[in-house]
Amino acid sequence: MSDIAIGIDIGGTNTAIGIVDRDGNVLYEKKPQLPTPQKRENPDASQEKSEEILEKYTTTLANEIKSAIDTVRQNTPGIDIAGIGIGAPNGNYYKGTIELAPNLPFVGVVQFADLIKAKVPEIKIIKLTNDANAAALGEMIYGGGKGMKNFVMITLGTGVGSGLIVDGDLVYGHDGFAGECGHIVVVPEGRLCGCGGLGHLEAYCSAPGIARTVYELLAQYNDSQSELAGIPFNSMTSEMVYNAAVKGDKIAKEAFEITGELLGRGLAITVDHLSPEAIFLFGGAAAAGELIFKPTKDSMERHVLPVFRNKVKILPSELKAGTAAIVGASALVWKELEKMES
Repeated sequence: MSDIAIGIDIGGTNTAIGIVDRDGNVLYEKKPQLPTPQKRENPDASQEKSEEILEKYTTTLANEIKSAIDTVRQNTPGIDIAGIGIGAPNGNYYKGTIELAPNLPFVGVVQFADLIKAKVPEIKIIKLTNDANAAALGEMIYGGGKGMKNFVMITLGTGVGSGLIVDGDLVYGHDGFAGECGHIVVVPEGRLCGCGGLGHLEAYCSAPGIARTVYELLAQYNDSQSELAGIPFNSMTSEMVYNAAVKGDKIAKEAFEITGELLGRGLAITVDHLSPEAIFLFGGAAAAGELIFKPTKDSMERHVLPVFRNKVKILPSELKAGTAAIVGASALVWKELEKMES
């Protein structure tokens, strides 16, 4: 009888659902992905509307979990489901809650793991954590972090997340929320962040942050010739900016320079705190290769304490881009089983 785990990643746009074995092989992946509820669906932060959206979403999610299990069991009858791992924005590992998530329509503290447990009671282990923490676990078990005891995972997507591995374990802190490196202040009194703060790393280095940089540069240079000039703000992706940069587009290239400069400042602070062996970058912007890695590394080395210079590698994640979120979330289950078996 084989153990498999269900991995769920609640992303800013879509929710990925899959089934993964102990070796990190994805046996099933929900296609198309399930849309994640959006902040705009509850613009007034209504508690009643929050509960309505949450009930609909968790019911749909539970049904998809059951469908995934049925599909895998058709191919492998009697297979054992070890548990469910969930990566979520503002996920609290200790409580299984999603708390005050700035980019979701849910209000306050949501007992998310309990809600899923009630709808899929046959699953005994349901663990939830910050989505970047889940990615860090996946990197440690299946990716470039194998054999490393101290590293940092930075996820560059709709937001900027981070997972901190210290002495071989994830750092959760006393309340379950340690590791919010995306909310380091890199520009004092700078841009408004989704959390309500000013000048945070996330406001500059997330996918929407890069788009904001592009539009600021277009306005600064009054540039109507850039191929990015005609793209609506909500349609622009970091891939579009990358493609333009490769073609030599001045605005796109400068946008990556600015992004790397600010990301490097944030990473320097993290290095000063933790002295990691490596920092892994994952997500849309990380796919830009040297366009983002070089300015980030240069900036980090300039801003970090001299004793740490040229000691910390900045590396691309070795998780497969298409399934990394699922694999990372499933790693929560295997980590929990290790604790139970030790």
